[in-house]
Amino acid sequence: MDTVCFENRELSWLRFNERVLEEAEDQRVPLCERLSFLSIFQSNLDEFFMVRIGSLHDQMLLDKESRENKTYMTPGEQIDAALSRIRDLCHRRDKAYAELMERLGEQGISIVNFRSISKEAEKYLASMFRKEFMPLLSSFVVGRKQSFPFLNNKDIYAVAVLAGKGKGSKKIGIVPCGGNVFPRLIAIPERTGCFILAEELILHYLPLMFPGQRVVSKTLARITRNADIDADSIYDEDLNYRDHMAEVVKLRQKLCPVRLELSRQIDADIVNRLCDLLKLDIQRVYEYDTPLDMSFLFGIQDHLRSHAELFYAPRHPQASPDIDERQPVMDQVVKRDILLHYPYQSIRPFLMMLSQAAHDPEVVSIRMTLYRLARDSKVVESLVEAAENGKQVDVLVELKARFDEENNIEWSRRLERAGCHVIYGIEHIKVHSKLCLITRKTRTGIQYITQIGTGNYNEKTSRLYTDLSYITARKEIGEEALAVFHALTLNETVDHVQHLLVAPHCLQNKLMDMIDGEISKGSKGHIRLKLNSLTDKTLMKKLVEASQAGVKVDMIVRGICCLRPGVAGLTENIRIISVVGRFLEHSRIYIFGDGKNAKYYISSADWMTRNTLRRVEVACPILADDAKNRLENIFRVIWQDNVQAREQRSDGSYVRRYPGTENALSSQNWLYDEAYRMAARNRI
Repeated sequence: MDTVCFENRELSWLRFNERVLEEAEDQRVPLCERLSFLSIFQSNLDEFFMVRIGSLHDQMLLDKESRENKTYMTPGEQIDAALSRIRDLCHRRDKAYAELMERLGEQGISIVNFRSISKEAEKYLASMFRKEFMPLLSSFVVGRKQSFPFLNNKDIYAVAVLAGKGKGSKKIGIVPCGGNVFPRLIAIPERTGCFILAEELILHYLPLMFPGQRVVSKTLARITRNADIDADSIYDEDLNYRDHMAEVVKLRQKLCPVRLELSRQIDADIVNRLCDLLKLDIQRVYEYDTPLDMSFLFGIQDHLRSHAELFYAPRHPQASPDIDERQPVMDQVVKRDILLHYPYQSIRPFLMMLSQAAHDPEVVSIRMTLYRLARDSKVVESLVEAAENGKQVDVLVELKARFDEENNIEWSRRLERAGCHVIYGIEHIKVHSKLCLITRKTRTGIQYITQIGTGNYNEKTSRLYTDLSYITARKEIGEEALAVFHALTLNETVDHVQHLLVAPHCLQNKLMDMIDGEISKGSKGHIRLKLNSLTDKTLMKKLVEASQAGVKVDMIVRGICCLRPGVAGLTENIRIISVVGRFLEHSRIYIFGDGKNAKYYISSADWMTRNTLRRVEVACPILADDAKNRLENIFRVIWQDNVQAREQRSDGSYVRRYPGTENALSSQNWLYDEAYRMAARNRI
């Protein structure tokens, strides 16, 4: 069973990034949105090298014969398979880039090189380079007296091959291209909408940086470094944990290279020498015809904002019909549970509730877990106000939130200065749950207002990611949320819950029990799951068992999916789709059974071993009938999507659903239209 119906995690992730690339290739997607998808594809690939290839590289150093538990590939075999697939994807990316540049030309925007500009423009650029660039640039020549300089992760460098004094000898010259010192897009004079990239300008005039030396050839280079640091494994208990994490962030920038990208072909012996200096395998070198960093594509969009047809139609989160924003939100939650669905509905009611709690004389305390926050966080502002108003504010700030460590470190300092009690999680375990507990002391006793979400408390991503937020005053939920916070305060985890599902001790086992409950129904059993990723082998084997028992298993898995559906005798009752579109599908929904006895949960947890056994995660039962009905509707609409959905086949590949003109259903468009309809009815 193991090798037939399971997929390798890394190759499955690359299939996901291929689906992102498909959006950049799709003629139906507006031009400027295609630019975004192409940039996201590259950004995703950068992170894949930094985290996944970096991790596999570390595994090779520890035990090159170790094997992962699904397809039994060694780290080296996984790297080889991934690199081969990446080369194919990058070839497609280059073709997509060329096509998009052609389409941009039709809109009056072009990225040019020196072969296509006038003598007058070249004279202007030469003067600009001498006056504005050269004073800010540095140059290095690698030799016996000058060691190889440190190259920053993902920065672009101009590399010159310099003729040496001896016959056939060559030296390497390196010029950093400035990072954020120069704008990436340099306007060509007298040609509106025409630009050259800053690094191409530097590369063209590179000989000026090495006077008296002959430049034999030149290229742009960019390295990617391993970013997979186990922060806890290098933690010294004598250190302040926040200061330690700040050092971890600095250390990440200095880890070993895992990829070298070049914009042009240069002498093979120089490439080999660069690999020796970087201690990098030659197989990790990529030569592209496209820019090494495509983040400038977002800048191009700014020049086309007046062309509405080149972008998705504007959409704005709508007011929830379940909330009267003229009245205190907590008082309304006491009367009925509230389910918010981002980005279709606004995060505003939750932010209002938090702000109101900061000033409510009956509120005694606010407890909250914070994983990723917006740069200008209204959530933090309310917590600060609450602490300054004398409330007890306990905040768990997860400093190990990868690539958000610096942001979280700064927020933790601000919260502490305001008088909040800030804790930093549990050693060796990330706190990934999205949990907020407001405790009130009223005339009738203690009252809990609990919010459980599938996504971060981040105002920016609430407009870009699909997430669910459940707010309830149910006492049984509040008491168990309080138990979770008490455990976190003591650097512990809960080991018993009745209503919530709480990892690492009370999630995977309870999910197994609920799958068993559906197995006992045989062909009448039904399991529906919406996840970002599925890699937990224990849960996957249980789903295979369910399929073999005749249970119908329907799954919406956006990203990594290590289970293959439709394998005869094993997963033939399992169907899996992935939806990739305008908004990042981020909500997690678990539904066991059908009808009035069905069990509904939302959660911060994907079905990955890291989530189910190595993180603090919370899944909450949805108990209100109207909220259950909404989850049914959400799942049904997404399951029927035939515009952005791809179906996974038994070989692990995905095939796109293409509708006819009359029955096209984009779930994201439909859900937004519904949000507009519901808000309009509420205003009448």
